Amino acid sequence: MKRQVMLTLASYLMSHAALGVAGSVQETNKQIVTQFYQKALNDKNFDEAQNYLGSWYIQHNPMAQDGLDGLKNYLTYLKNTYPQSHSEIKRIIADGDYVVVHVHSVLEPDTKGRAIIDIFRLENGKIYEHWDVIQPIPDEAANSNGMF
Repeated sequence: MKRQVMLTLASYLMSHAALGVAGSVQETNKQIVTQFYQKALNDKNFDEAQNYLGSWYIQHNPMAQDGLDGLKNYLTYLKNTYPQSHSEIKRIIADGDYVVVHVHSVLEPDTKGRAIIDIFRLENGKIYEHWDVIQPIPDEAANSNGMF
């Protein structure tokens, strides 16, 4: 009986320890994406943003160039064309090595901006892959729920 209790207790502790590790990895991944977002899209600083990227970068947006050079080109374009642009993360969700952010992005001051869902895949604390869906915020909505 004592052996069975000890085995049950050990199993319980190990399963909850594994959940704690998974939770801490997910929290770390959320912090990595948040810091990357600040450096890349708000500071428009590829050199700083690159610290959060893996050795390669897969871009799934069909309108964007692939790879690290593609991201660097986009950030240069953003800095030169929309120097006052700003993105605010409204929600962030992590599931294993995937992090999803719900973002309010404003390219130019005094405009409504866009609602963006970005999905990032990480490996060992580095971002390797990106998907997004972008929706302009309309002047008039069919409901009063808001987009954020």
